Amino acid sequence: MPEVNPKPRAWSWLFYAFLIFAALAFSGVFGPTGARTVPYDEAVRLVEQGRVESASITADDVVLRLKPEGPPPAETSKKPSLLPTPPPKGEEVRTGRIPGVEQEPLVSALLTKDVAVDAQPSRTPFWVMALWWIVPLVAINLLFFAAFRRGAGGGVGGPLGLTRAKTRLYDRAAREPVHFSDVAGVDEAKDELVEVVDFLKRPARYRALGGRIPRGILLVGPPGTGKTLLARAVAGEAEVPFFSLNASEFVEMFVGLGAARVRDLFNEARKSAPCIVFIDEIDAVGRSRGGLGALATHDEREQTLQQLLAELDGFDPRATVILMAATNRPEVLDPALLRPGRFDRQVIVDRPDLAGREAILAVHGRRLPLGSDVNLGAVARRTPGMAGADLANIVNEAALAAARRSGTEITQADFEDALDRVQLGLRRRGIMMTPGERRRVAVHESGHALVALALPEADPVERVSIVARAVSLGVTIQVPRDERHVLTETELEARVMVLLGGRAAEELCDGSPSTGAHDDLGRATAIVREMITRFGMSRRLGLPALTRNVGAPLLGLTQEERLCSDETAREIDEEVRDRLAELFGRARALLEGQRAGLQAAAEALLERETLTGAELKRVADEATARERAGAA
Repeated sequence: MPEVNPKPRAWSWLFYAFLIFAALAFSGVFGPTGARTVPYDEAVRLVEQGRVESASITADDVVLRLKPEGPPPAETSKKPSLLPTPPPKGEEVRTGRIPGVEQEPLVSALLTKDVAVDAQPSRTPFWVMALWWIVPLVAINLLFFAAFRRGAGGGVGGPLGLTRAKTRLYDRAAREPVHFSDVAGVDEAKDELVEVVDFLKRPARYRALGGRIPRGILLVGPPGTGKTLLARAVAGEAEVPFFSLNASEFVEMFVGLGAARVRDLFNEARKSAPCIVFIDEIDAVGRSRGGLGALATHDEREQTLQQLLAELDGFDPRATVILMAATNRPEVLDPALLRPGRFDRQVIVDRPDLAGREAILAVHGRRLPLGSDVNLGAVARRTPGMAGADLANIVNEAALAAARRSGTEITQADFEDALDRVQLGLRRRGIMMTPGERRRVAVHESGHALVALALPEADPVERVSIVARAVSLGVTIQVPRDERHVLTETELEARVMVLLGGRAAEELCDGSPSTGAHDDLGRATAIVREMITRFGMSRRLGLPALTRNVGAPLLGLTQEERLCSDETAREIDEEVRDRLAELFGRARALLEGQRAGLQAAAEALLERETLTGAELKRVADEATARERAGAA
């Protein structure tokens, strides 16, 4: 069942009420009442005036009984009583004492006036004194009893509960199970795990043949690709309990807690066998112990890792418990964790391809009111490199866009708006551009689009817009025809020429460049440098690989490491400069041949702000045809 905080019992409320009562008793709220409190000087004046009949002195205060003012008035309505009438009682007043003074004025006045004085050691009742000793002892014992009982009963809040793993148990009664049909875009990973599901359902079949299912399965992939969802789908298909927790929950500030929680986790798993234990982000405790980290022999993370290794080695072959873990940094894991017998199998959960993205969009949209014009294939083509979590966000943003316009179903325009919002940022409605800036942006984007339309190797242009977004003032959206994993030199050069087309268009139409092409220049330079240093497409240096990327490629965190001398690095810089100049000249030549089309496309963008690739091509071709007809 899901982890739920325990509710306080009735006895705990009584315990808290008792503590409040004891605190009030200690504070004197329930002390003796009836005597009026007067200032110290007034009490001395009453004694000197002879109005005090008797006094009672304690260590804390002095109580004065005053003489009665006079006989009570005669009562004529009552019959005379045969019993003697008691003397009338005077009023009692109370005042404090002055600490540290041997001869107090009040005490001296009482002795001088021959007032009857009764000295008492203390006015505190016996039961209050007993509470001072009994209540703290009882409270401490009850507190420890409740804490240890809560910790031993399965909670995680008491002292014994600190050693319990913060595991979340998902079963069929707790929530709707996840099946392989709910997971899309990772067909190869699902095929790898079908054998695990079959073993959990029919373990005797494998044991009869002497086969042993892998004890540990490591899911490796970038963030958001569905590793946790895939593990839950295995449990849902096998119809077994699924224990899930994050590796960071093992390690806390107290030494030894991580190892104790690992032991508790596997003890609970053995009781629920057959089951699946899933540890997310296992690199939090499974980092390699090499290097300087090997000197920290008492490190809490290392103790947790050692206990995890011991539990994997101590699996009872008859206990059907499978450990699954997920990480996006397999390069930092300890080799002892990955050896056969522990994590026997590594399953790659990579980003989906075109068909996989379309299947993921269909899974997330099957319960939504999609319009008849929705083309999930077109949406998938615009999302290369996105993981399952990114695609789920696209579908959610499309639903929000439909809700903002008060629509009853989600249309293709809502998906387009969601893609623009996620990939390009929010629309900047408050930005104010001068007419000259808007025209320069229109010329720049028209240059990108016309170069892409003129090159067969370039990706098709879907849409061109000069609507200002969070990341740019305009955008040219290109959608690949298909999913490609290998690019040729001609295709890479086409990409660079499209990037440089905006700068070339500005020089042609306005005579000078602007700062608007800074991002295009950076991306074009990076592509050309990789062509020369990594892909062996250098015309001067030949085939050697001159750089390599190091870091965490699954996270996209890589750094270029140079593998050449300083002299070779200077030659690389010179060739990058020459190749960029060459490709820029080719892009400018393409635009010079259709200068009229470039001007007409820019004017159409200024008027309509957004054009499809087909519309922009038609405007440019018509203007170019008119120019050629006029010249003829």
